[in-house]
Amino acid sequence: MVEVDDGLSEDIIPNYKSADAVSAYSSTDYENMVDGSDSQLSFISVHCHKTAGDDKADYGARKALLLSMLLCVIFMTAEIVGGYLAGSLAIITDAAHLLTDLASFLISLFSMYMASREATRKLSFGWHRAEVLGALVSVILIWLITGILVYIAAERIIYNDFDIDARIMLILAAVGVIVNFVMGTVLQLFGGHGHSHGQSVNYSRSSSQTRRNINVRAAFIHVLGDFIQSVGVLVAALIIFFHLQIIDPICTFIFSLLVLATTVHIMKDVVNVLMEGSPRGIDFTEVIRKLGDINGVAKVHDLRIWSLTMDKIAVSVHLAIYREQNAQEVLLKATTLLRDQYHVFECTVQIEHFSEDMQGCQRCEPPKR
Repeated sequence: MVEVDDGLSEDIIPNYKSADAVSAYSSTDYENMVDGSDSQLSFISVHCHKTAGDDKADYGARKALLLSMLLCVIFMTAEIVGGYLAGSLAIITDAAHLLTDLASFLISLFSMYMASREATRKLSFGWHRAEVLGALVSVILIWLITGILVYIAAERIIYNDFDIDARIMLILAAVGVIVNFVMGTVLQLFGGHGHSHGQSVNYSRSSSQTRRNINVRAAFIHVLGDFIQSVGVLVAALIIFFHLQIIDPICTFIFSLLVLATTVHIMKDVVNVLMEGSPRGIDFTEVIRKLGDINGVAKVHDLRIWSLTMDKIAVSVHLAIYREQNAQEVLLKATTLLRDQYHVFECTVQIEHFSEDMQGCQRCEPPKR
């Protein structure tokens, strides 16, 4: 979306349609357009609608997540039942960690589904924040389950209550290592293939693929953490097999900390999104500097950077330009910069003429910290 100050005459801004259409242009496209070689039809033809390649990448990501989720549910159920029969809290805690993986898969699939729903007049940004609310609920549930397991582990140590079937625990731990290895392989094979084979594609498509692959990469990181924990459970099972059973509740404490470490950063991201905070990895000062370096821009003000979801960034900004400067050219460069370098999902750029009173305006100054 692009707003243009009323003070700019229409002849300075030829063939304006939308920021999405503008963002799909390269600098060569723009030169052709202003030279008159591109028609209005071709200007719209590179608009950011999904292509067949996008649908194929969507299918690959969903397939990877669904297969991994199926494996996760089956083995998590086996660990809960087996952990109960073996009397092993370490196995049940590992199942709790699998629950974090399952929550991650569900949130990723849910966010991909909700992102495909159209915005409404009441929800003009669409349904993207549903992903954030889902993450919040899942983390609170996981913390509750982990707290209960820690309490039971403490009771076992206090009352010296150990009755563990090491053989069942050993079998489940070994299977756990294999299952997590398979899940990681599935995510790599079906969800990690997002390059373009040298094809020339516009930014809208490559950015869309990047956002989808974020879901798969996040799921892979969860599985990698659970693989490490499964190896730890296997080592603990070998120790318990030789009758040092106190290692089971000790492993429960250690694995509970691992679960918390896995989910704390998710909670931080959730709070940051709900507080309209700037996403990690974007330097506010750098964005102002790069926008200010665009030829013809006299001042950058009212820059706002926030997150719609964990991986969808929104930016709005006012660019004050010199009167002799071509507004359409500045608009194109600014939008392309924000989308190409910072992967901005929602972009609003307002172009206005520069006036001297902007220099002393306190409201136009960027935040000091």
